[in-house]
Amino acid sequence: MNKKNIERIATERIEILIDNALNEINRDEKLSQTYAKLALKIGMRVRVRMPYSIRQLFCRKCKQFIVPGVNSRIRIGRTRVKYIRITCMKCNHVYRKIIAD
Repeated sequence: MNKKNIERIATERIEILIDNALNEINRDEKLSQTYAKLALKIGMRVRVRMPYSIRQLFCRKCKQFIVPGVNSRIRIGRTRVKYIRITCMKCNHVYRKIIAD
């Protein structure tokens, strides 16, 4: 197999694992974390850059799988510059994303 096929298969499997993790988060959080860690491991092994929509589901400090409303808190900043404040409920790390006007 060539590198393009391996990368394509890896990205498909990462997307499947993340979808399964999102479906399982309410029923079994430990299984959901396992799916997410496996997706990260596949991405690192094949050296594939994950899409932004998947990368934002991981805490930047503790690397845990976080889902808004389940194990993370999302607030809107009240300053002149609009931003979203995301707090990981596992390590209490807060990071901000600026909202473009």
